[in-house]
Amino acid sequence: MQRLGTEGALAVAERVRHMAADGRDVVTLHIGEPDFDTPPHVVEAAYRALADGYTHYPPPLGLPAFREAIAADFSRRRGVAVPASRVVVVPGAKPVVAYTLQAVTDPGDEVIVPDPGFPIYASMARFLDLVPVPVPLRSGNDFRLDLDELRALISPRTRLLVINSPHNPTGGMLTRSDLEGVAAIAMAHDLLVLSDEVYGRLVHEGEHHSLLEVDGMAERTIVLDGVSKTYAMTGWRLGWAIVPPTIVEPFERLIINTVSGTAAHAQLAGAEALTGPQLALDRMNTEFRARRALMVEGLRALPGLWVPMPPAAFYVFPDVSGTGMDGATFAERLLNEAGVSLLPGSGFGDVATDHVRISYANSRANLRLALGRMAGFLAAEA
Repeated sequence: MQRLGTEGALAVAERVRHMAADGRDVVTLHIGEPDFDTPPHVVEAAYRALADGYTHYPPPLGLPAFREAIAADFSRRRGVAVPASRVVVVPGAKPVVAYTLQAVTDPGDEVIVPDPGFPIYASMARFLDLVPVPVPLRSGNDFRLDLDELRALISPRTRLLVINSPHNPTGGMLTRSDLEGVAAIAMAHDLLVLSDEVYGRLVHEGEHHSLLEVDGMAERTIVLDGVSKTYAMTGWRLGWAIVPPTIVEPFERLIINTVSGTAAHAQLAGAEALTGPQLALDRMNTEFRARRALMVEGLRALPGLWVPMPPAAFYVFPDVSGTGMDGATFAERLLNEAGVSLLPGSGFGDVATDHVRISYANSRANLRLALGRMAGFLAAEA
């Protein structure tokens, strides 16, 4: 248990709740959760499912209707034929990380993870007595992989590579050329790749590509996805994996031994999300683009911050070293002194300790309020 870490956003959320209980007003920019409601037609599908008796144990791998909807949606959007038999449904996307590591590694194996990166990758690897090996994502390379650095990290013990595009915490995105390079490395060294694509529909400029689009990767790629970010369904706990045929049965056994299955009514709501009207998603993306512009412009007007424009997701990842503070100090003081919560880059690894992650999944009014408080905080430091 000492090897098992946590997620910084949840720890900060707890602090914010205590501050609110004490009467403190905090603008919350730390949580990676859309502030929109689940689309009404998706909620209605869950109601119908419950009324129709979908209240019993589901098949461990998922309801056929939902697996088929996932496969058809991915095949249509990516131009890659994926059969429903390769889709595994799980309660939330995080189990895909845990199940992948348990299914394909042995204790002592090395797992290459992005740094900065979603902290659960390394945490779960350490928990399973694996060795997480960070590959740096540098601001000078738009937080994309340097393929030469990646090659240099591979050893005889390397078993799995984790990539995340679009990326948390930076909002960066790998190009088609990057993915082809990753695929060439994976095939040359006989590696499996866990490709976290949960932000794949929240793209504001450029084009998102899946690793499964690259020839030769179908047998060595596990795609992680879900509805939480795309359809504002974080509380529904509904995710899935697209896996090679040889990994379906190990996933099924892991599901049977841990969660039995994923709530049936949630799965039918997920099917409706994928196959029904997409207007709510379009509106959410339009609003996120407006917030992104507001946030980046406002941050760039503040002294001491270097602010890249993120092409995807709903995060900005500025460098705050020009203020004389590292990311952890900046985040701590901003919360305590100005009532704005965000996350330090140190919560995502060792490379971007001078950065902070700011989520713009909040109203424009609150974003302006946060920017005003940040300006006041920095002015007092001058």
